[in-house]
Amino acid sequence: MAAEALLFLSFGGPERPEDVMPFLENVTRGRGIPPERLAEVAQHYLHFGGVSPINGLNLDIIKAVEAEFATRGIDLPVYFGNRNWHPMVEDTVERMRADGIGSALVFPTSAWGGYSGCLQYHEDIVRARAAVDGAPELVKLRQYFDHPLFIAAFSDAIHAAVAELPEGRRTRARLVFTAHSVPVVADHASGPAGEHDLYSRQVAEAARLCAAATGFDDYDLVWQSRSGPPQVPWLDPDIVDHLDTLGERGVDAVVVCPVGFVSDHLEVIWDLDNEAKERAAELDMAFARAATPGPDPRFARMVAELVDEHLAGAEPARLSDLTALGCTVNGVPCAVGCCALPPRRPRVAPAAAEL
Repeated sequence: MAAEALLFLSFGGPERPEDVMPFLENVTRGRGIPPERLAEVAQHYLHFGGVSPINGLNLDIIKAVEAEFATRGIDLPVYFGNRNWHPMVEDTVERMRADGIGSALVFPTSAWGGYSGCLQYHEDIVRARAAVDGAPELVKLRQYFDHPLFIAAFSDAIHAAVAELPEGRRTRARLVFTAHSVPVVADHASGPAGEHDLYSRQVAEAARLCAAATGFDDYDLVWQSRSGPPQVPWLDPDIVDHLDTLGERGVDAVVVCPVGFVSDHLEVIWDLDNEAKERAAELDMAFARAATPGPDPRFARMVAELVDEHLAGAEPARLSDLTALGCTVNGVPCAVGCCALPPRRPRVAPAAAEL
């Protein structure tokens, strides 16, 4: 298809202490999250001065993408919009219309299927276009959990993390992959009709590919950043609980790879670099965390390759045969009922989920 721009679509995050509560209220609108839970999560942001790193990280990626476009001769301006904080996607789409953009590709900062990983980005597109008369046509790019450049960036980051461990513990380090937990009902609903648990299966496949690329025959996949009432089942085990289990087994070194995340935003630096790292120290367990791929030059190259799939009909670069959907026009779901949750059941409600 023809395209006149790329819209970089993300989650958003506060940039001042006074932004924190309004931001969290945006994130949880309509979900009935109690105020005390919002206040608890707000402290995570305030621990870092009330500033989420996500917007700055996204702007760095956008600069790298623009440079990659220039190298490849891709003549597309890149616009930036968020779901929950400024620049809001509705405002960005309005600016695109004012600039005369008639059609654009949309790159989401989530590699995955599922409601919060994919369908919610379709909803963002629908909402933004509904708010703007004469809005451009918007085509969301596909899920990229198994793109070779995505996997290569993670695998090199795992190697680098192993090298950070004390030399005497490196060869026996346990590799642990982690991604954002979601309610079990949300995971079961992920995928088109008749295909369930697409989110967790995609995460498991990405972990398998990364482990194979780094020479690990054995590894663990766990989850993090759970939010919601305890009676609602979420994907588990939690990363901190799993560290306790590893400690009981005598493991004294661990490499944690946040395979479910594009950048070192708040949930990575809080849940892993603070909570998980502190628990590992209490267990006398050497701890190293692999970097996320966003700052890696290969991530911008991957974005350009995804764009080339549309502009030049390039062959999709993939390392697996697992379902990869997500590419539709103007926010239309991938299939009837795809990733839609049952009515009156809890949607994914992470109070600080920067997916």
